[in-house]
Amino acid sequence: MELSKEKRVRDIMTRGVISVSLDTSVSEVARILVEKDVSGVVVTAPDGEAVGVISEIDVIKVFDQNWDTLTAEDIMSSFVRTVDPETSIKKAADIMRDLNIHRLLILSLSPAYGLPVGIVTPRDILSAIVRSQ
Repeated sequence: MELSKEKRVRDIMTRGVISVSLDTSVSEVARILVEKDVSGVVVTAPDGEAVGVISEIDVIKVFDQNWDTLTAEDIMSSFVRTVDPETSIKKAADIMRDLNIHRLLILSLSPAYGLPVGIVTPRDILSAIVRSQ
């Protein structure tokens, strides 16, 4: 299970973060989750800054409400844990374990500092471990 100490999240992250705006309806968020086959999306402000995340369970929590009138802002978690692409895989795994979270948003270092460029999930880390054996 020993991963190279030089392995960084940039080596395993999923590139091309799927994001929605604050005013996206929950019905549209659900459609995106299903069609893109992802478990979560990033919610961005008009300037592109990540301000929240929505997971499948966030949508399920409002199962009995009107998804056409609820927005991403209404159901998002504003706790967004971010790391930069140079973070080690071990550190990413430690953060997920310690905070009991299922995704880390990877923010660019340049040219547009702080914009989302990728995401790392436990599956990404597990895949890297299995491939390294």
